[in-house]
Amino acid sequence: MKFFVLFGPPGAGKGTQAGAMVERFNLCHLSTGELLRSEIAAGTPLGLQAKALIEAGNLVPDSVVEGMIEDKFQSVKGVKGFLLDGFPRTLAQAEALDAILAKSGDQVTACVSIMIPDALIHERIAHRAHIEGRADDARPEVVENRIKTYHDKTEPLIAFYKKVGKYSEIDGVGTIEQVRERIFSAMDKF
Repeated sequence: MKFFVLFGPPGAGKGTQAGAMVERFNLCHLSTGELLRSEIAAGTPLGLQAKALIEAGNLVPDSVVEGMIEDKFQSVKGVKGFLLDGFPRTLAQAEALDAILAKSGDQVTACVSIMIPDALIHERIAHRAHIEGRADDARPEVVENRIKTYHDKTEPLIAFYKKVGKYSEIDGVGTIEQVRERIFSAMDKF
């Protein structure tokens, strides 16, 4: 079983590329946002816990998200692996993921990081806000905060995955097809 971590700053193209990655490598795409919405809609115990926290204006703790991911690892069949999108985002989450996978003798296969410069992040997110009507993408101060959060919280994962030889950085500048080929080439090595 392969376990790929997909990350990059907002607007890097993770959502655009994930579908093709899943199809080419027969992976189950686990997006933490979609997973939370699905668990809540299904009324699972973890979903009910998450719903209560969200309705109270609180963040869903790592332990709840980790439980949902571990459940998916155990329940999803007929795939060659998983593409984790939105998790891990912090060193603590990366360590928790390693612990979850170790229970079944598995480990992260690789971290595929799509990188683009900050100026392009602003440009892409503004375009996405216009095309998709996403209010959260329309306010420059919100976008700036998301970029800062990415640099502060998620970028430390680069060193974490480099240290264990599982980091693959993809140049996210270019056409969708050019970036996709770079991703496929990197993933083929694992």
